[in-house]
Amino acid sequence: MGRKYFGTDGIRGRVGEGNITPDFMLKLGWAAGRVLGQGRGGKVLIGKDTRISGYMFESALEAGLVAAGTDIRLLGPMPTPAIAYLTRTLRAVAGIVISASHNPYEDNGIKFFSAEGDKLPDAVEEAIAEQIDQPLVTVDSADLGKVKRVDDARGRYIEFCKSTIPASMSLRGMKIAVDCANGATYHVAPYVFEELGASVVAIGIEPDGFNINRELGSTSPAALMQTVVREGADLGIAFDGDGDRVLMVDAAGNLIDGDQLIYIIAKSRLEQRGLPGEVVGTLMSNLGLEHALRRLGVGFARTPVGDRYIMERLKRDGGILGGEPSGHIICRDRTSTGDGIIAALQVLAALLTSGRSLGELASEVQRYPQRLINVRLARQEDLSTRPAVVDAVHGAERELGASGRVLLRPSGTEPLLRVMVEGADEAQVSAVAERLADVVRAELAT
Repeated sequence: MGRKYFGTDGIRGRVGEGNITPDFMLKLGWAAGRVLGQGRGGKVLIGKDTRISGYMFESALEAGLVAAGTDIRLLGPMPTPAIAYLTRTLRAVAGIVISASHNPYEDNGIKFFSAEGDKLPDAVEEAIAEQIDQPLVTVDSADLGKVKRVDDARGRYIEFCKSTIPASMSLRGMKIAVDCANGATYHVAPYVFEELGASVVAIGIEPDGFNINRELGSTSPAALMQTVVREGADLGIAFDGDGDRVLMVDAAGNLIDGDQLIYIIAKSRLEQRGLPGEVVGTLMSNLGLEHALRRLGVGFARTPVGDRYIMERLKRDGGILGGEPSGHIICRDRTSTGDGIIAALQVLAALLTSGRSLGELASEVQRYPQRLINVRLARQEDLSTRPAVVDAVHGAERELGASGRVLLRPSGTEPLLRVMVEGADEAQVSAVAERLADVVRAELAT
């Protein structure tokens, strides 16, 4: 039932279409209040990114929650991980984020956090979905929820971020370029690094409701790469629109992706006090990360794409570090969810501890060439029933040997099959990927 409304990371889509409408958000707020609100005394936090539609959906959710008898605390524009943190520390029963993350402003969505700052369990999402399908009934006037604004939310979160590296560490003497993507970190991230002593050059800090993620941030890092070189910065840090992803740029203007950042944090943790459990990546994590960790004696596990699956594996096996090439990095020994600012601080702490530069440490991960080809399908189908595809995959794996891998992955949002080939030789990788894609097209494509 929950999957009727919820995807793997909440609810997301184009504003005004499907479930991304004010009337649905009103009903969603009411349903969430019925399931999570716990009556008078139980409060739900609401935060958002900088999209123009956030005002509309904030009001609709507020009305629904109040009608269910649930008290609300409004946070205003705040990074997604900040809402997870504040949900825990303010002892709220749940947190709601209004954001479409790295998507353009025309999209928006909803994410929920539990009282512990985690994603909601499937059973709770299913309970909310069941309530959405029930008639909306307003509680008696005496039982309506009340709404207050949390005026010190930003300051609380800034102090928490700074507390995740040793108090003795200072960024004094370091020049850092910071790209906030005109998103939710615009009034948080520059101050975190400044208060720790860095000289900060900030871009993407003028949100107007429409420019979130537009040619800036972790999905469009070219502007930051140019800024680092032009300003002579020691490094650059790029966040996405809601602040749960981070990529970095070294002093020469080279992009450092999530896999490389995970390696830097893992190596530092290992050298300082040990690294419990395996590092967890996804099916899309570069083979170079796996090999680099192996050289350190660190295990590596892969999950399906999505931070939900990474977190589940970390909790199950007692690990503390995982993430994706896109820069969604989870440091479970610091916080309960993927957090771009906190991940960046762990990398900076690793640089200070080692005395080495970002470029030097990142170079220890020799990224393997990848080729990704999207093949449009007539319909989703079990590939194991297609002998020609199975044979082509086995042939590609034999050709690549131990230094490569093949992945055929259906898209979760479009009728596409993603054909990914990775290996040591770029020309071989491209040739193998093209051949595989041709076989898939012949067998399954429109």
